[in-house]
Amino acid sequence: MSTAFRSTAIRSTASPVTITASPAVPSFRGLVLVPVRSGLWRVIGRSGAVLGHIEQRTDADGDRFAARRLIAATRSSDLGTFWRIDDAADCFR
Repeated sequence: MSTAFRSTAIRSTASPVTITASPAVPSFRGLVLVPVRSGLWRVIGRSGAVLGHIEQRTDADGDRFAARRLIAATRSSDLGTFWRIDDAADCFR
C-alpha cells in the first residue's frame, strides 16, 4: 500500500513588509527585544524562549513601557509599567 504525496508550490504576490519600532532597542543583559510592530517588542531569553512582551503606551504624562510575562501560549501576567524600556526589560532577568 503506497501513498503518493504531491508537492505544491505556493507563490505569494504580496510585497515584503518592513516593521520599524521606535525607539530601537539592542540586545542587553542576555535578553533580545524583537520588534513585533510599532510600540511592541517580544522579549527573548538566552535559551531562545519567549519570556513575554513590552508594550509602549502613551498617555498625558508621556511614554510608558508595560511589561507582561508569558505564562502559557494564551496567558500572560502584568509585571508593571515603567518610564524606561530597559527598566521594563529588567523584569525578565
